[in-house]
Amino acid sequence: MSSKNLRGKSPVLLPARERILKQLGENISLARKRRKLTMEMVAQRADTTRLTVSNIEKGSPSVAIGHYMNVLATLNQENDLLKVAGDDELGRKLADIELMNKRVR
Repeated sequence: MSSKNLRGKSPVLLPARERILKQLGENISLARKRRKLTMEMVAQRADTTRLTVSNIEKGSPSVAIGHYMNVLATLNQENDLLKVAGDDELGRKLADIELMNKRVR
């Protein structure tokens, strides 16, 4: 399937992943409201539309991550993305297992 066929289509997410994205949207909505900003104000500052901000706050998978990033930056929360996989417990365990199984020569 070419990338041309994928344009405009939302990714298909498992229910657990949909819940996570929905929670992210709710968190963004709460951050905006705590700052007493309207969707229109955030949209203007994030160089997007009110509809896009609304979709982000709903956790829509069809919104590009760049829009999520701009809205988070508008709310001064962009560094939260640096926390993603920052504490990679599974990756560390897998690396430790590999290291334990290597023979010291």
